[in-house]
Amino acid sequence: MKMMKMSLALAGLVAMAASFAAAQQINAAGATFPAVIYQKWFDEYHKMHADVQINYQSIGSGGGIAQLTAGTVDFGASDMPMTDEQISKLSVKPLHFPSVLGGVVPTYNIAGITQDLKFTSETLSGIFLGTITKWNDPRLAKDNAGVKLPDADIQVVHRSDGSGTTFVWTDYLSKVNPDWKSKVGSNTSVNWPVGLGGKGNEGVAGTVKQTPNSIGYVELIYAVQNKMAYGSVKNASGAFVKADFDTVTEAAAAAARNMPDDFRVSITNAGGKNAYPISTFTWLLIPSHIPDAAKAKTIKAFLQWMLADGQKFAAGLSYASLPKEVIAKEVKQIAKIQ
Repeated sequence: MKMMKMSLALAGLVAMAASFAAAQQINAAGATFPAVIYQKWFDEYHKMHADVQINYQSIGSGGGIAQLTAGTVDFGASDMPMTDEQISKLSVKPLHFPSVLGGVVPTYNIAGITQDLKFTSETLSGIFLGTITKWNDPRLAKDNAGVKLPDADIQVVHRSDGSGTTFVWTDYLSKVNPDWKSKVGSNTSVNWPVGLGGKGNEGVAGTVKQTPNSIGYVELIYAVQNKMAYGSVKNASGAFVKADFDTVTEAAAAAARNMPDDFRVSITNAGGKNAYPISTFTWLLIPSHIPDAAKAKTIKAFLQWMLADGQKFAAGLSYASLPKEVIAKEVKQIAKIQ
């Protein structure tokens, strides 16, 4: 009897080991912007498919594109669509799959200020160019009547790593301010005129929280999770709008109707009365050919789930779900993965 129990126990361990060995391991890396919902998705998907484990490194869009290019991950993630030059460096063409929408917000830490501050394209670009250096600058005071802004130096915080969030922020500033466009421009990494650097959305959020009289930019969920103040931004229609599910969704409305076939599009400074002007899609970068047939099948199945059930988690995590027109086009694109 004792030998039988040992044999059964051994058989169980062998079965467990075989099951573990058979588990499908998918490795991915990239943007910190959507990392919160990606982790939620991968955890939820693993609960339903115990044999699938998707491991995601939140290292920034630049890092995700670099690892995809080097072939060290199965897919990447970025808040900036890959450029033609970046795509040309890959042996297999990547397909862009918008996953969710989000907003990049100006977050600040000013003692005694409890009101939501208002920012225009002029004041935001001036602060990050270093031409607006005091919180009580007349241009800021004018937009924030009734708020007692301090006579304190503004401490600027920006990303130190290659970042899709930086691309979205600088893409917006380049569209609305000619000086910014000519002096700094838009990219995942730029030569910042002023400021302290923080790695990842987490690093910027942490630095702002620890630095009095500071301002930085983070994806909305990081401001919400860290209970940080963040301001409204004047949009192309002249309204001061705060980022949330509805205002980010409105920013995507026009793009959804005219989405290019490769899904590479910018929606910063979008029209619409209530459109939040620093909004963006974020993308999964999936190779169009995946030699491992089992991995290809797993990734395609996950994408199907992401575009259907996965979207239900967006609003609760301060993201906006994809417009139905975009989802319909993406579902068709899944068939291009071979």
